[in-house]
Amino acid sequence: MARPKVVLPENSIPESNVLKDMEEIRKDDINWRDGKVWSLVYHATDSHTEMLKEAYTMFFSKNALSPIAFPSLKKFETEVVSMAVDLFNGDKRCCGSMTSGGTESIIMAIKTYRDWAKEKLPRIKEPEMVLPSSAHPAFEKGADYFNVKSVRVPVNKDTHRADIRAMENAITENTIFLVGSACDFPRGVVDPISELGAITQDHGVGLHVDACLGGFMLPFVKKLGYNVPDFDFSVPGVTSISADVHKYGYGAKGASTILYRKERVWKHQFSVYTEWSGGIYISPSMRGTRPGGAIAAAWAAMKHLGMEGYLNLAKVVMDATKKLIDGINQIPELYIIGKPVMSVFSFTSDKFDVYYLGDVLDKKGWHLDRIQFPNALHMMVNPHHAKIVDTFLTDLQETVEKVVKNPEKTSDGDAAIYGMVASLPDRDKVKDYIINFLKSQYKIK
Repeated sequence: MARPKVVLPENSIPESNVLKDMEEIRKDDINWRDGKVWSLVYHATDSHTEMLKEAYTMFFSKNALSPIAFPSLKKFETEVVSMAVDLFNGDKRCCGSMTSGGTESIIMAIKTYRDWAKEKLPRIKEPEMVLPSSAHPAFEKGADYFNVKSVRVPVNKDTHRADIRAMENAITENTIFLVGSACDFPRGVVDPISELGAITQDHGVGLHVDACLGGFMLPFVKKLGYNVPDFDFSVPGVTSISADVHKYGYGAKGASTILYRKERVWKHQFSVYTEWSGGIYISPSMRGTRPGGAIAAAWAAMKHLGMEGYLNLAKVVMDATKKLIDGINQIPELYIIGKPVMSVFSFTSDKFDVYYLGDVLDKKGWHLDRIQFPNALHMMVNPHHAKIVDTFLTDLQETVEKVVKNPEKTSDGDAAIYGMVASLPDRDKVKDYIINFLKSQYKIK
């Protein structure tokens, strides 16, 4: 049987018809606006989103590949970087670039450290990076792309933070940098960056802080009086930071920053080719064409919100987070994993299959990500969640009671896929299974 395909239409379709079709197609997308989705979307307010759309559209056709052709985008990017550096307690020596997201920022850091080591540590032929097991998988992607070995170290079993002694013991003569998260995705904990910084200074290697998730939240959480460990350029030994504007910076999708303490490290991020017939080609990141809309919207978001706006949003989010964590802790069958520092956390149970709990919550309209080691349900709180906290906690309590009465039940549907994967001992089979599953998702039905 031939695989179905979609071909270019013979005749032009009217704009109104195309847009009507798109409206119909998106009806199957998760409705995040009602607050029942706890991931993927970072929404400040409706008016802020409308402002982002206008800013994005204003620079929709412009390309940041050439700072000479579009000085407006150059201004936006340099000022976004400058504001981020200031937020992270950097000085005038700090510098950096904007990228399309956290993965690109992390990949650029790996490329930069690899090329820095070629110049400064030429004896290293097989470079390595040391990172906690909780660090984002984007580091593995970068390891594959740039031939830098990833050395994963188990986290402390009690705190779920990077294990300082284990991290230092993993350093070899081939190590070029270490990684810490602020915060990590699975548990919302901040690794002991100050201690990692002391280690990297002793060994003469770099320290990258992955603040893609927490970078535009933790500084404001700290100002609100919460206990936030030092994680930025105020820590001696931190040599680079990645932070996403399109997460808790409330920019439009496609906006992150990669920052360096010193320009002489940053220079290794650039790709330059001088012998092309089309002219000299230089690019600061993975992409050639760099869409202007995301850069402009990031600048607009940061200028519009300012310190006051970010503090106000952080308070709304943290108030909701505290209420959620307190409510979950009051349910005897559940517990929070680790000690989350901000608005990202996970919870699990020793009494029943927590993935089954997630399945039942799905049927009530709630969508919580499933994570593993151990199996848990994951939440990322945003301002628009504040209005539905009580409703969620009520539904959660009722759902737990239902699951307790049916302890023999296990997860099915999508949760079963993840649950099965998490339990398979042969991780190579997991990889093949997931690749085939994802391939199937992109086939035309």
